[in-house]
Amino acid sequence: MKKDFYLFSDGILKRKDNNVLFEMKDGKKTFLPIESIEKIHIFGNINLNSKIINFLNSKGIMVNFYNYYGFFTGCLLPKRQKVSGYLVVKQVENFLNYDTRFYLAACFVDSAAFHSVRNLRKHRNTETEIDEINQYREKIFEAKSIEELMSVEGRIKNIYYKSFNKFLPEEFIFTKRTRRPPADKLNSLISFGNSLIYTTILGEIFKTPLDPAISYLHEPGKKRFSLSLDLSEIFKPLIVDSIIFNLINNRMLKNEDFEIKSDFCFLSGIGRRKFIDAYEKKLKSTIKHRRLKRKVSYKTLILLECYKLIKHLLNDETYKPFKAWW
Repeated sequence: MKKDFYLFSDGILKRKDNNVLFEMKDGKKTFLPIESIEKIHIFGNINLNSKIINFLNSKGIMVNFYNYYGFFTGCLLPKRQKVSGYLVVKQVENFLNYDTRFYLAACFVDSAAFHSVRNLRKHRNTETEIDEINQYREKIFEAKSIEELMSVEGRIKNIYYKSFNKFLPEEFIFTKRTRRPPADKLNSLISFGNSLIYTTILGEIFKTPLDPAISYLHEPGKKRFSLSLDLSEIFKPLIVDSIIFNLINNRMLKNEDFEIKSDFCFLSGIGRRKFIDAYEKKLKSTIKHRRLKRKVSYKTLILLECYKLIKHLLNDETYKPFKAWW
């Protein structure tokens, strides 16, 4: 089975025969069997030459890059194996038609709100926040514009994040959402997790003919694959937030897992490894799919969501966003 490889040390990534060799700065060497690689995530200062880039491209392997703070900055995308000009046309048509765009955008927001409520039901004294979120959920499909819809989404997220203070330790107190840079431990965990889910979803989109730059909730723009942002709304509370709650409430994170400066905070190398270990386990864990009547992994759920979207765009089946009812 293929898997993601995370490289934290500085060094050189090169081709060695028909495999990938990672030579670390301290002289240590690690072989990455090419047939086992799904994606490579580079956190360290690593040199790559055209030979290894061409090799990875020929094998369809995506390489993701992260900055000093552990946040996604860009990627090397291999030549696409699945391409459909007809589907791209349908994606654009659904974006240009206001009703079809709004429907999809509202679906993403509703699924995110549903999973936020699902998370809160597992914790005591969150009934007030659950009721408030459910009241806003009723307004999602009644919004008069994408802008109003995103305003509703913003209010839901604000209620959701503030509710964390009822069940997380005081050192992870939430004041407000800060991104660039994260101001505290909780924000650093949310931002790092969101970077990971973004790259995971982008990788799954790339397995399909979908164009990742054409989106419906988030405005398509430069320097980002906004469809990945759309689908992330569904899976951030379901995957990322559940990992954060587990790491914090089970006291798996310590002070040395964070680097705290005067005005920002980010995960240390040790902290990133802990988060990634939990993240990979979550993606591989399985659940019983109600419609398929078999167990599928969380990662497979993302791919299935992509194909559900394709069916909708091709007028084969109306899109219904994934909702974890268990």
